[in-house]
Amino acid sequence: MKNLKGTLLSFMALGAMLLAGCNDKLIVLDPKGPQAQRQADDTMLLIYIMGAIVLVVLAIMVFMLVKYRASKQSADYEPPHIHGHWLVETIMIGVPVIIVIILSVVSVRSNYLVESTPEGFEDKEPIVIYASSSNWKWHFSYPEQGIETVNYVNFPADRPVEFKLYSFGPITSFWIPQLGGQKYAMADMVTTLHLAADNPGEFWGRNANFSGRGTAENLFDVEAMTTADFDEWVAEVHANAEPITEEKFTELLEPGHLGKSTYTGTHLEFSPAPHHHDQDEAEATEEEGHSSHE
Repeated sequence: MKNLKGTLLSFMALGAMLLAGCNDKLIVLDPKGPQAQRQADDTMLLIYIMGAIVLVVLAIMVFMLVKYRASKQSADYEPPHIHGHWLVETIMIGVPVIIVIILSVVSVRSNYLVESTPEGFEDKEPIVIYASSSNWKWHFSYPEQGIETVNYVNFPADRPVEFKLYSFGPITSFWIPQLGGQKYAMADMVTTLHLAADNPGEFWGRNANFSGRGTAENLFDVEAMTTADFDEWVAEVHANAEPITEEKFTELLEPGHLGKSTYTGTHLEFSPAPHHHDQDEAEATEEEGHSSHE
């Protein structure tokens, strides 16, 4: 019974600590975009399912400890042998199977949605931004607007964003917690991350994958603007910023931390991005189609 009391007290203390922090929202559970909302809803669903499983296991554990605790039976007492019970075995097998099916459906559906254009933005043209990492900085290239920024990114809140991710060094992970989940940026391919913001606002992003001693400070600022403010920012950059040159970009790639900076033009002009992973898959599918017709 002492062990049981200690276990219950531990869970009570854990619950008290969790409740004490309820006033401060976890940033991943404070979504500001459709992709993040989907992932936050799925996270809460998983928490509820796992919580129910834990409660059932704890209830069974308490029941077993009480029912089969030490008693005053004689030393030679032998409990009756119990054969298999169809109901118990059905529950033991059926319930885990049902849980796995539910989690599989949720996972597949969620992955499909977050890999597509954000819900509610299907009829709007996305803005394409290339986000490349180097030790320990983020470079954002706007091919349509002819702008490049370092360690901050701006985009209009009423348009979906296609981030084209890759790295000039080790594998990193691009993550804006309030807008969606993370995705890897790699050196030899481009991956695409679809995000959108519900309303104008300021957020922060980071590298969520360990990539050396500067990982902790590998952060960037994010601002979703109104269309008018975004257009004004673009015009201001073209009026005041200096052009990005190959020499300057080579300097920016040197390992270290930098503040924010802004340039006209993009490094894509003299240092193109690697092949797109999506394009490679499409080309492979097209080749298979041609082969099958032949």
